[in-house]
Amino acid sequence: MNYKMAKQPRNIAVIGAGIAGLACARTLAQAGHRVTVLDKNPVVGGRLASCDTPFGTFDHGAQYFTVRDARFQKALATTPGLCKPWSANAVRVLDPHGRVAEAAVPAPEPHWVAVPAMDALPRHWAQPLAAGASLVLETRVTRIERDTLDHQRWQLQTSGPQDSVHVYSGFDAVVLAVPQALAAGLLNQSAVAPGISGPMAHVEVAPCWTLMLAYPQAQQPTLNHLGPQWNAAMSTHHRIAWLARESSKPGRGGIERWTVQGSPAWSQEHVNDDGPRVQAKLLKAFAEVTGIYAEPTFAQVHRWMWAKTMTPLGRSHLWDAKAGIGACGDWCLGHRVEDAFISGLELALAVHKG
Repeated sequence: MNYKMAKQPRNIAVIGAGIAGLACARTLAQAGHRVTVLDKNPVVGGRLASCDTPFGTFDHGAQYFTVRDARFQKALATTPGLCKPWSANAVRVLDPHGRVAEAAVPAPEPHWVAVPAMDALPRHWAQPLAAGASLVLETRVTRIERDTLDHQRWQLQTSGPQDSVHVYSGFDAVVLAVPQALAAGLLNQSAVAPGISGPMAHVEVAPCWTLMLAYPQAQQPTLNHLGPQWNAAMSTHHRIAWLARESSKPGRGGIERWTVQGSPAWSQEHVNDDGPRVQAKLLKAFAEVTGIYAEPTFAQVHRWMWAKTMTPLGRSHLWDAKAGIGACGDWCLGHRVEDAFISGLELALAVHKG
């Protein structure tokens, strides 16, 4: 995408290296600004994540994405071949007992996945930032405050590996591209930009427990796969909202693998449960829905504290031009990958304009 180059390039910090943060950072860098991206995790991507196991990868965060906005489509076109359509055998809607509650029809729009795993897309988009030494991982921002040497600018107190402490300074603007709860907490703790933290109060985001299962025994000559003929379904079972055969996605390998996502209500109710208990309950529900009672060779759970936006902000971003503080993320518009991209892009354009 083409942007008018900044007449006066600014130094901008982006906190968070998920899709929203990467979209924002890349746009600002392309417009000529100096950008530093900081993330507490060792890898980029946020919930566009993949888990590597001896039995293959699992897309244990976002399962797929759709493309409705021309700007998102144009951004994806810069990486031809990286993303492929996934038919999913037309997604079903199941009743609590695993029976098809609605007739299966072709998806109204393509379901896209990155290849060989969902994290391939954010890793590719992050490469120019990493090459330019603009990406700082395993670094948690603990406080935003006025720069001690220039009170017109911002500095960030951070905690890194082995609890190392570092201060990044000289920023003209700071973007928070993290979950709403983290953004609000950091703004309130730092006592900056109350006009931004206030509107976040009504945003509601539910957690999600995710179960990953592998059944290598399904590769025996007598078996093509286990369980149902469909590859993905939404479920009305009180514990499960979504389940998909990971091995049906393009470029994923042939070992039978399933990803199961807990429903928002059930995940919230059990958000503080220990992993083995959650795993047992979700595995039981998975068997009830799919009819697969075989013992998995591999089973693992992952908890996403902020996964599904229940009540979004209702606008693409927040930006206090006077303070030079902004916030973006999928929680602004919804919970789709494209929501995160649009949020980060539109905040970048607002920051660029000043």
